[in-house]
Amino acid sequence: MIYQLQEGSILRADTNECIPPDPANTDYQAFLKWCEEGNTPEPYVEPEPPAPPTPEEKLAASGLTVEELKALLGL
Repeated sequence: MIYQLQEGSILRADTNECIPPDPANTDYQAFLKWCEEGNTPEPYVEPEPPAPPTPEEKLAASGLTVEELKALLGL
């Protein structure tokens, strides 16, 4: 089994399941036992921030056409 720390949970990599740090959760109990046996989970890796949207993506998200935008701006 391979576990990886996540923000607020633990990822069980072989099943791609997120395990909440809840003492009543049997998967979390298994994780703690696994750690007690001398195993170490993979560290948390902060995800890359998303790239800022391009002007074209912003326009598409607004639902406006170029002509509608120009009209709103008085161009």
